[in-house]
Amino acid sequence: MTLSRTPTSPASSPVPLAELGPVAQLRAGRLGVRLPLLFVGLVVYGASLAMMVRADLGLAPWDVLHSGLIRHLPITLGQAVVLMSFVVLVLWIPLKEMPGLGTISNAIVVGVSADATLLVLDRPDAVALRIALMVAGVLTCGLATALYIGAQLGRGPRDGLMTGLARRTGLSIRLVRTLLEVGVVLVGLLLGGVLGIGTIVFALAIGPITQVLLPIFVVDLQA
Repeated sequence: MTLSRTPTSPASSPVPLAELGPVAQLRAGRLGVRLPLLFVGLVVYGASLAMMVRADLGLAPWDVLHSGLIRHLPITLGQAVVLMSFVVLVLWIPLKEMPGLGTISNAIVVGVSADATLLVLDRPDAVALRIALMVAGVLTCGLATALYIGAQLGRGPRDGLMTGLARRTGLSIRLVRTLLEVGVVLVGLLLGGVLGIGTIVFALAIGPITQVLLPIFVVDLQA
């Protein structure tokens, strides 16, 4: 899929993400492109989570929390992802965020995909292979994020919490994201979650990777 542009935009400007309600998202059309983009992105996102787990070099900030939860609850990592997704969605209510198809799908599909990938993916013995798997996990997560956001079918639960808090508090997206991720890491560590170099690599790299890839996959709803 090539980069889409509005007719009035400069050639180097990507299509902006639309601000649409859940019904308008579906009525915007191009679902034959957008639905596969959404679900491929979510499945790949779950697989990237599992890759980070099997690399055993540290998890993404929210997954530090998920890995801490499974130490205290009789659930799998994927089930912890689903559980926390719906907990976060409850927090959307006072923020008046509107979920879309992509929001609900994100809450379920990522966790299911993570558990399915963990069943077939083993931890490599060689450190070099574990490092490669960690890097592949971060890169794959950036690609997955660009895919599902580019589908323009609603933010994920955690993304919506971030944007909702930023809108309500007047703080920048960057600051809100940082505060959220520091907070979930701290809670995850208290619960016994997994923190390591992979956590730092993810935190530093995921934004730039997504920024580079998103314009390639965002679907122009005006086309």
